[in-house]
Amino acid sequence: MRIETERLIISEMTMDMAMDVHKNSLDEDIRRFVPDEVFETIEEAQEIIEFIMSQYGSVDGPLIYALITKEDDKNIGYVQLVPIGEGKWEIGYHVAKVYTGNGYATEAVKAFLPVISEQVGITEVYGIRLLENVASGRVLEKCGFETFFTGEGPYHDGVYEIDKSVWKK
Repeated sequence: MRIETERLIISEMTMDMAMDVHKNSLDEDIRRFVPDEVFETIEEAQEIIEFIMSQYGSVDGPLIYALITKEDDKNIGYVQLVPIGEGKWEIGYHVAKVYTGNGYATEAVKAFLPVISEQVGITEVYGIRLLENVASGRVLEKCGFETFFTGEGPYHDGVYEIDKSVWKK
């Protein structure tokens, strides 16, 4: 898969991205909001990229793609579709802290959703976020997700105040 937007290329990950994946995973937002996506070493990043690459071409997931800036060819994060059970899928995304606030996540998600939903054969994608992650909520809203639940619920390793929304094709 390769999707081009005005400022980004969304592409399959490759082993030569390990250093960027490692560095991008260390910022405070990842540690705070998705701690299971922190890769403390380059070797950890290489292992996860190897797994990610093994998922391309399947519809099992997770399906994770790099975000590369067109302007300077920088790997600034990822966008993903992850199975959450019962035939349901969740969107995920991260833009490295130094690049946040520029609309990259919204641009990526808007371009990614129609393509990946067609590829996987689904008509709904869920967005689940910690309520305190306001920026993620804005991305989901701008991308057409509609909130259907706000309150206490399971999130990664515990129960937190969360927001659940859905995008429909």
